[in-house]
Amino acid sequence: MKVLVSPSSFGQCGNEPLNLLKENNFEIINNPFGRKLTENEVIELARDAVGIVAGVEPLNKNVMDQLPKLKCISRVGVGMDSVDLKYAEGKGIAVVNTPDGPTRAVAELTIALSMDLLRRISRADSNMRNKVWKKEIGNLILGKTVGIYGLGRIGKETAKLFKALGAEIIAYDLYPDLEFADANEIQIADKNNLFETADIITIHVPGNKNKTPVISEIELNLIKNESFIINVSRGGVVDENALYDFLSKNKIAGAACDVFSFEPYEGKLLELDNIVLTPHLGSYAKEAKLKMEIDAVKNLLKLLNNGSES
Repeated sequence: MKVLVSPSSFGQCGNEPLNLLKENNFEIINNPFGRKLTENEVIELARDAVGIVAGVEPLNKNVMDQLPKLKCISRVGVGMDSVDLKYAEGKGIAVVNTPDGPTRAVAELTIALSMDLLRRISRADSNMRNKVWKKEIGNLILGKTVGIYGLGRIGKETAKLFKALGAEIIAYDLYPDLEFADANEIQIADKNNLFETADIITIHVPGNKNKTPVISEIELNLIKNESFIINVSRGGVVDENALYDFLSKNKIAGAACDVFSFEPYEGKLLELDNIVLTPHLGSYAKEAKLKMEIDAVKNLLKLLNNGSES
């Protein structure tokens, strides 16, 4: 039986996930292009596959209709925006993901981006490379109020890391875990209060189904001039055009983005020096990436082996 392994970097952090497939007698079809697959490429490569270990390639009605043997899609990661879940269910194709794999990695990246913004590390590095010796004056995390927008797995882990560094935590969630908040001395706030109060705002929510921004000009207008906002959730969650306007006019002190509406990102945020930009590397820590790949393969095997993992 054949399985398409679509993420172009799959296996780079260790052979364990590929060995699991081989040990279970699956023929592996690799992504030969070194990038995200197109619809036609998925159809061509997975035509005889019973399973797909998936990245973020489009797995829609058109694709699924042309993969007659497909029984399972196992996503390496959390986001399922690229999969037509309802149509897959109707066709009897099981779809699973790895919700725990990227949690620590994304939380640590959030801390790293916060440190960069507070201590102006990227700006100091740029100055040095341009032969400018300038000692940037930054700020401490200690005593800052951090607003966690979305208190799910990643939001909770991020909150705990900030708490350990001496920050005060407030959080907003549609369905907050009050027991967790109480145990970790986190104040649950309404949305407006979070944006008005926090010194650092970190975003950990899925995008709207209709692709409209969750954080628009309305929310950005509530942020204090000296505060920072960090988006490590989904591209398009923060209105990029509005964010550009606020940053270019110094209405917000700074921002960091790891995700974008269209990737690779080539937009006008690149023109600004008060934003840190990274190429969607939230889960790209070796340990986290390997765990996600192993978990994705185990999920696939469990489903293809009728619920009994080999």
